[in-house]
Amino acid sequence: MSSVSSVGSSALTYAQILANAQKAAQGATTSTSTAASTAGSSTSNAATSITLSAEARAALASLERDFTTVTSDARTNLDRLLADQKLTSPLADGKLAADLGKSDRRELYAIATNAGQIFTADEQKAAQLELQNRFDAAMSGPTAVSRVTGTISNLYEAALAYFDSMTPEEKASATYAEQRAALGDMKQQLASNPATLPSSATDPVNQYLKRLAEGETGGLRDIVDVASDARTTLDAQYKAGGTRASFTDFDSRSVAAVALNADGSFKAEEARLARSEMRSRAGAAVLSGLKNADASNPASFAQNIISLYGAMSTEERAAAGWTDKLYAAAVSSYATASKLGSMLGEATGSPSWGGSGTSESGGNPMSIFSYM
Repeated sequence: MSSVSSVGSSALTYAQILANAQKAAQGATTSTSTAASTAGSSTSNAATSITLSAEARAALASLERDFTTVTSDARTNLDRLLADQKLTSPLADGKLAADLGKSDRRELYAIATNAGQIFTADEQKAAQLELQNRFDAAMSGPTAVSRVTGTISNLYEAALAYFDSMTPEEKASATYAEQRAALGDMKQQLASNPATLPSSATDPVNQYLKRLAEGETGGLRDIVDVASDARTTLDAQYKAGGTRASFTDFDSRSVAAVALNADGSFKAEEARLARSEMRSRAGAAVLSGLKNADASNPASFAQNIISLYGAMSTEERAAAGWTDKLYAAAVSSYATASKLGSMLGEATGSPSWGGSGTSESGGNPMSIFSYM
């Protein structure tokens, strides 16, 4: 899922746009060398060296472990995390108290399913909540687009991509098979009738929409707690010999917490550097969204911006300087571009310009979000 190719396709989430931006940057530094012995040859062979991101390397390393090792590591790492965060349980009043945002996904699944029977009920619930929050986060950008377009097929594109990226253990479960089948079935139904509404109890998108309607999605930690963790991390950097704040390993909400400096716990220089980092990330995401926009769909770039805005937290938007006016401009741009595409489609008779007469907006003028 790398671009928005049409009104009915999946929009990029904030994390995905940032990932694409990182991938593009890595591509620019990829080195290609050709052996001298083949110089001038019509069939020279090039050797390409690609540097993987730290996140990609960690994911590959995770897959190399057997699940018994993953389970043992999960126990060790969870104990360390709770100790570092001075917690006795990852839950408080039924909600996440521990920051599991950087936890390995296979380890989270081991905890959630109580692999090895070594995790408490609270720890299992916490891991389940974290996994659910990650799914909800992946859906947030596409949901923002759906609110504007009135279509939901992009939600199923996003959900299918999310499920296809799950770990081997998750894919081997009966729950995965059942939910993946429900997503595929609904996607087929939407292809033949865009006005179809989700109804299956095993459909993850249907479950997500119900949580969304009840205000139970998101699950973001209090920004005060995020700021406290960021302060601790920066102090550790200085203790290790660093002389300047580095946000390389910070997620965007942590960077935003430093940039906003709501409680005054950060130095002016730290907040300044965080604001610069936040705007740099947002700028890279916008550029990637532009590059990934489908040239055959005038509304594609506006959709990517709407998706990006919807996937950002309130704090991230504020730190990046993104206001309601920017969102309104993106929505207006989408409406204008869609109208232009429709007119071009009618003039040329080309479906690629929206002239097929079978677009979802025509078949489903009332958005499911109208009922929420």
